[in-house]
Amino acid sequence: MRFHDRREAGQELAVRLMERAAGGDLVNPVVLALPRGGVPVAVPVAQALSAPLDVLVARKIGLPGQPETGIGAIVGDDPPLFDGQALEMLGLREDRLGPEVARERIELHRRALLYRGERNAPDVGGRAAIIIDDGLATGVTARAALRHLRHQDPARLILAVPVCAPQTADTMRSEADDIVCLHQPSDFRAVGQWYDNFDQVSDDEVVNALQERSASTPRS
Repeated sequence: MRFHDRREAGQELAVRLMERAAGGDLVNPVVLALPRGGVPVAVPVAQALSAPLDVLVARKIGLPGQPETGIGAIVGDDPPLFDGQALEMLGLREDRLGPEVARERIELHRRALLYRGERNAPDVGGRAAIIIDDGLATGVTARAALRHLRHQDPARLILAVPVCAPQTADTMRSEADDIVCLHQPSDFRAVGQWYDNFDQVSDDEVVNALQERSASTPRS
């Protein structure tokens, strides 16, 4: 299974989530995208569920000198969540990663202000909170996002992605009430290999998508 782009992936994900909704599993849903790549996936889902769309800004903490290699993540003002096994294999200690954490914390707050302005994050208490991303590799960012939302006492916490590494999906089941993943390829190497078009999503695209969805859906 391959997807043409993130929007097509979101449309297919929406079909699966509508089945959950028909079964009564999604009470008063709110869709939260992990920006930037999760936003165009989340738009069709929010439309199909007639649900509000917002972002949950999380930042990957990269390996020093190799920022694309994620070894941890932060959400909001929560303490960083690290992949303990990766740190052990690399011979790293959490207290040596302060500069990377501080840098990503600054970028996290910049993006949250840019995407949401002065508007408060949605209250997910008692609601079905659906976290959307364009795919899962290590899953450390999604895990941090799930733990952040769990503290807000949602009625149901769901992680929904078009594609993910099978072993990552297995480890995430203890973090969410439900995992929806359309494709778990055994030869998974990277999220982008399962998309024909995997261009980077811009800040402007995120802001425009949120504004358009907000204009058509009352926020609660």
